[in-house]
This record gives sequence, C-alpha cells and structure tokens, in this order.
Amino acid sequence: MTDIPSAQRRLMSLDVFRGLTMASMVIVNNPGDWGAVYAPLLHAEWHGWTPTDLVFPFFLFIVGVAMTLSKGTLGPWGRILRRTAVIAALGLFLAGFPRFPLATWRLPGVLQRIAVCYLAAVCIFRATVGRGARNDLRHAFRLGCWVLGLLIGYAAVMLLIPVPGGGAGDLSPAGNVGAFIDRTLMGNHLWQRRPWDPEGILSTVPAIGTTLLGVVTGLWLRAEVAASRRVVGLVGGGVALMVLGEIWGLGFPINKSLWTSSYVLFTAGAANVVLAACYWLIDVRGWKSWAKPFVILGRNAITLFVLSGLLTKVLITIKVAMPNGTATSLYRYLFLTIHAPLLAPKNASLVFAFTHLLLLFGVLSLMHWRRVFLRA
Repeated sequence: MTDIPSAQRRLMSLDVFRGLTMASMVIVNNPGDWGAVYAPLLHAEWHGWTPTDLVFPFFLFIVGVAMTLSKGTLGPWGRILRRTAVIAALGLFLAGFPRFPLATWRLPGVLQRIAVCYLAAVCIFRATVGRGARNDLRHAFRLGCWVLGLLIGYAAVMLLIPVPGGGAGDLSPAGNVGAFIDRTLMGNHLWQRRPWDPEGILSTVPAIGTTLLGVVTGLWLRAEVAASRRVVGLVGGGVALMVLGEIWGLGFPINKSLWTSSYVLFTAGAANVVLAACYWLIDVRGWKSWAKPFVILGRNAITLFVLSGLLTKVLITIKVAMPNGTATSLYRYLFLTIHAPLLAPKNASLVFAFTHLLLLFGVLSLMHWRRVFLRA
C-alpha cells in the first residue's frame, strides 16, 4: 500500500487513537472509590510513570499530529485565536462549576494547557514552514530544533536556578521553580489550593514540546513514502525517543506533574508506537470494524471531556440520603448501592468508571448518528 495521507484527508487511525485516549481519560478520572483503584489507573505519586501518566501527553501529541492534516493551521488567525479562546474558556468554566468561587477559582487546567499549547504550536509551525515549495523533512528538522531548545531550556531553569529561600535543583512538589512561579503569580488559584499545580505556567513550556513532536510525526505521516515505511519510521522513532527519555530521566526524572524533559521524550515515543499500531491495523491492513466505538469517542473529544467533567460535578453536588439516614453525594450513593454490593472493591470501582463511560458513549453515539460534531 502506498496511499499518501494528504492535508485534506482525515486519518481514521488518528481518530481511533484519540478515542482510545479519551476513553482512558474518562476511566481513570471517574472511579467509584478513589480508595479502591488498580495501581495502573493511578498517577505516579511523583517521579516515575504509570499508564495513566500517558493520557494527557497523548492528547497533546494528537493535537500536534492533527495540525498537519488540517488546512486551518495555515488559515486565518481569527479562527485560530477563536479556537484557543473557546477551549480555554471551557476549561475555566469547568474549573469553576457549579459555584464559581472567585477567591479560589483554579486558573490553570487541562483544557487551558491544551489551548496554550495549540496556539504556541501553530505559531511555531507557521514561523518554521519555510518559503517556496513544501519540504516536510526540512520543516520537521526545524521543529525538532525548537523542541530541543524548549526541553534543554526548561531543564536548565529547573535544575540550575535557585528558588528564593532554597537551593537550585529542588524538584520536590513545593520546592521547585515552577511551583514558586505558580504561587507567586496565581496564589490561591491553584489545584486544590496546593503549593503547586500539575498544569502550572512553567511546565507548559515543555508541554508545547510534546505538541510539536506530534507535529513532527504528522509531517512524517504525510510524507510521500510507502505506508510500510511510515510504520517502521513511527516505531523506530518512538522506541528511540523512549530510550532517550529514560536516559535523560537519570538526571532529570520522568515526572508528569513537572512535565520534565525526559517525560516529554518518553511519552512522545510511546505515542508514536501506539499510533503506529493504530495506523498499521486500520489504514494499512484495513481492519476497521473493531474501531468504530473509538471513532465515535474521538470525533467529539472536547465534547466528551466537558460532558464527563460536568456529569461528575453534578453527581458530586447533588446530595441524597443513605438508607442509614446519613447524607452523601449522588455519585457516592450510586456506587455504594449499585456497584459495591456486587463486586470486590477495586472491580466495583472500575465497573463504575466503565458505566460512566458507557453513558457518555450513548450520548456521543447519538451525536455521531445525527452527524453532530462540536468543535472549538
């Protein structure tokens, strides 16, 4: 097969990869009981990684890949800025819902980071596209230089610049440079009012690198080479990035909350490998029947994210009486009365998360059937 994906063609494998990522996000974010969760479905406590730590960087990586397959990336700035503003506004809305407390309203967040990374990646993509005939390999090289600069610069700041009242190279939750910047600029507007935020200001810089590595992969996917060579390139590049990430991690540990440079390389490598598998199965071998549910989830990814967040917050906000007369959230009530009596604690918690996903899948299936695709 030598079919060449063009900037106008929508890759089904990318939709499936996005859908798999979003399904994972819903499952890990909505257990029935946070005290009964299988270890792979929890984030690493600090340094290190679990499968859950791959979810967010995978989505940013996908944003980068999709940029190369969209005309909008080189389109009017108004559309790009509008999309950025809508995504950020949705993130701020979710952070404040349902009470919108002005004194502690969280300013950073997942959607806010996606918005910033998207805008920054578009700017860098357009600035490095070059003049004359399109040359994706040269473009990819220039983007790679940007990534390297961002990651080295971030590592230098985190490891060499001392925090006032502390020393240089402190990578603890409260003692690192990024946490100091977040506390100084945003005060009580951080995640759960902690002294650090996993989507803070400084750590957004290497997250832009994650998005740009997705762009580089997208340029490779549209290169005029045989599909089999694309797969080999994705796997080979992915494994190389994972190895480099592990090596860099010896001095600057893999850490999702700090979004360390080693974490960027490792997760982008893993994303390449997973995308290669999806691309080979779907676009090369043509095995598509299994993938339809993930296409449905992937085509309305932002809608799924917002609906999932709203559903969880509504269920937590509504209070109901337990049989013993005590009050609890509707979220907790549904778990304790429906799921917990039937299964062991961790299995019940996992089934609750899948129930949450299936409910949302039903909504998105109806939207897909009616050809309703909500985009920023």
